Amino acid sequence: MVEPIFNYQFRLILIGDSTVGKSSLLKYFTDGKFAELSDPTVGVDFFARLIELKDGTKIKLQLWDTAGQERFRSITKSYYRNSVGVLLVYDVCNRASFEHIPQWMMDARRHIEPHRPVFALVGCKLDLVTNGSRREVSKEEARAFADQHGVHHIETSAKTGINVEEAFRIVTQEVYSRIQTGEYKLEDGWDGIKTGFYKPSGFDFNLIEAEPAETSCC
Repeated sequence: MVEPIFNYQFRLILIGDSTVGKSSLLKYFTDGKFAELSDPTVGVDFFARLIELKDGTKIKLQLWDTAGQERFRSITKSYYRNSVGVLLVYDVCNRASFEHIPQWMMDARRHIEPHRPVFALVGCKLDLVTNGSRREVSKEEARAFADQHGVHHIETSAKTGINVEEAFRIVTQEVYSRIQTGEYKLEDGWDGIKTGFYKPSGFDFNLIEAEPAETSCC
């Protein structure tokens, strides 16, 4: 029997204010490393990773890291439509970044319609709290917001790695569950979900897990 390289491909997008930790979150998830210095994203950067769910289903994640600055909004909006999962990212030590989450969510919903994406509210920089920085967004407040809007919530640290893997897995598992229930169907012209492909003879499986190239607009 021919083994699939991956069963499905899901496209996920990370949105939120500038400097909240989106790029660091992605780099830890794809490389397993924390970058002490990280330049602001210009336009959009692309990452990819293959993960395996509990039932053995292999999912290739296309991961789009968007710039948080206002001047790039016209660029990043074009990447919303073909996303099935959205990570709404804020900094637990920056209240303004949390207060802007409703606007980010509204933008995502508007541009992804008629599809209904899976959302996760992701608090970053949890390590700063344990190192003495002042927490400005409580876990209880963020969780209440998530419950009100019917989205997942998790707090992470790209520096220590805590919950980074889980943040992406909860979105991936929810998308897969919606496929199984029939809520999500494969559609021509929509790249949010695609079927995978099978390993040709002589294919090196490790190639699919190689470090992805990063691209940016403008």
